[in-house]
Amino acid sequence: MSVHSSAGASGPQKVKRLMAPDIQAKKGVEPIVSLTSYHAHTAAIADPYCDFLLVGDSLGMVMHGYETTVPVPLELMIMHGRAVVRGARRALVVVDMPFGTYEESPSVAFRNAARVMKETDCGAVKLEGGRRMAETIRYLVDRGIPVMAHIGLTPQSINVIGGFRAQGRVEAQWAAIEEDARQVADAGAFSVVLEAMAEPLAARITRAIDIPTIGIGASAACDGQILVMEDMLGLSPRVPKFVKEFGAIGAAIDSAIRGYADEVRARTFPTPEHTYAMKSGAPVAGEDPASAGTKSGRATKKPKTPST
Repeated sequence: MSVHSSAGASGPQKVKRLMAPDIQAKKGVEPIVSLTSYHAHTAAIADPYCDFLLVGDSLGMVMHGYETTVPVPLELMIMHGRAVVRGARRALVVVDMPFGTYEESPSVAFRNAARVMKETDCGAVKLEGGRRMAETIRYLVDRGIPVMAHIGLTPQSINVIGGFRAQGRVEAQWAAIEEDARQVADAGAFSVVLEAMAEPLAARITRAIDIPTIGIGASAACDGQILVMEDMLGLSPRVPKFVKEFGAIGAAIDSAIRGYADEVRARTFPTPEHTYAMKSGAPVAGEDPASAGTKSGRATKKPKTPST
């Protein structure tokens, strides 16, 4: 049974959240805008501008200091997923399945993906891999879990790949990557991320499959784009070649903290405008109660005794 509710005439207008089919329907219609998000505050800021927000396992590197995404646990993804769902109102929220939570078998993948969906209230999950994950993608979709696929450079496989290396720069690699794209689309994925991929190959895949391609270092030929938010804001100390920094938040934070530290050490912060004064008439410890309610040492006049 489903329940549909709407706000009353005097209540706030409820915003309809985008769903996986809405993203898929944008193929060939308009570019898809997306960013990673790891907490409620940035989700709320990005929400009006993005079609979907990805709670990427990159949060392990960006927020928790891991060298790769491999150590990220499922519980961490769920915690951050909850926060992003609370912060976003309109954008579809997609949560990455971390390494080791879906590769073993389709049934294990379903158990963990269902937990993510139930505990975060997100609208889809993302998993890495092409042909080898097609069976799992089909299994999840058939059981009600929308899946975003991810091919090209797959960071969870870094120990096999040997580093963060662009894919498809040699034409001999194309056939295998194209087959990855075709199989994840045929398995029912509603979109596919193409990461660090040569532009001609990304363009060819985008033309060949019926689901949107989301590029990250795969050129403007893709149906949409995604970047790590901290990278595009200028908050990351080093960024990949494909990142354009649209802001300089890191420098702004450095300047703000330096200014704060200088004022604390000079005792110029906090000033009276940032502190709480006593309520009028309230005595202060060590003060003569008779002087309470005075200003500048002047006692207030005693009230006249009414005549009888």
